[in-house]
Amino acid sequence: MSIGTQTHRNLALFATLAVLWGTSFMAIEVGLDVLPPALFAALRYDVAGAVLFVYGLLAAEDWRPRGRDEWIVVAVGGALLIGAHFALLFSGQRYVTSGVAAIVLSLSPVLTPLFAFSMLPEERLDAFGFLGVFLGLAGTVVIALSSGSVGGQLIGVVLLFLAAASWAFGSVLVKRLPGNPPVVPMQAWMMLLGSGMLHIVSPILGEPGLSTVEWSPLVVGSLLFLAVLCSAVGFIIYFVLLDRIGAVEISLVNYAVPIVAAVSGWVFLDEHIGPATISGFFLILTGFAFMKRASLQPVVYRLGIRAGIITPDSVFNPDGVPADD
Repeated sequence: MSIGTQTHRNLALFATLAVLWGTSFMAIEVGLDVLPPALFAALRYDVAGAVLFVYGLLAAEDWRPRGRDEWIVVAVGGALLIGAHFALLFSGQRYVTSGVAAIVLSLSPVLTPLFAFSMLPEERLDAFGFLGVFLGLAGTVVIALSSGSVGGQLIGVVLLFLAAASWAFGSVLVKRLPGNPPVVPMQAWMMLLGSGMLHIVSPILGEPGLSTVEWSPLVVGSLLFLAVLCSAVGFIIYFVLLDRIGAVEISLVNYAVPIVAAVSGWVFLDEHIGPATISGFFLILTGFAFMKRASLQPVVYRLGIRAGIITPDSVFNPDGVPADD
């Protein structure tokens, strides 16, 4: 396979992932009209975990975690990356549009180094890193206050901020733990464990049960779309791209997702995003750029080469970066 063909396939996968994860917020909005948030999230990961589990049985060499350390990784990931994260996400999206929810969730890559600063000694923040965190937090505050009221959107943004923090903290903690189970089975077990936790949390929060849900083809479709395509297929695409293009470039999908979410919400749900929310998004994006400036330089160079903006012998060429990958 030629380099150009591989690049085009990677771009197609990247675009597919952005569309799947971006439209997932619209599907959540549709399902929340009928399903309570924690139960909705639990059902999503019942199905997604089962699909990914079957895939893991067929594709992975080892279908389950081995030993105490690997099970601890699965338990922490299930609790924080699935259980807490999606309970907060689905609850928060009841108060905001799908576009706003996606924008606030894009704060996760900005918060991750903040947790890593204290938990992973090799990943220290410098002055630009702290500035990036400040800009990201400032962007979230701008979005939270853009409604001009104490309720409604503010409550939603706070819940979504906690969802982003849960994901960031869980990601760092899983990386710090000694266990290293195979990726696909690990994700499947995390999803199934997380969905079980969500089923326990749902009645504790006073949510009505499944017997009260008024199912419709639209609601079933949104649930299956979220579970099978956005979750199971989306995670497989994510890890394929992580292996092919690296963590920094795939992390940029977090900033394509809000654009897709905003456009799909506007087209299909008649949602609108105001100037303050857009400003908050660009503050978060700028914060990410400050934090990842060294890692992003080769990415910008390669994109510039492909677009014809930068020449291969440009003085902007970072040392050791090839003209094409």
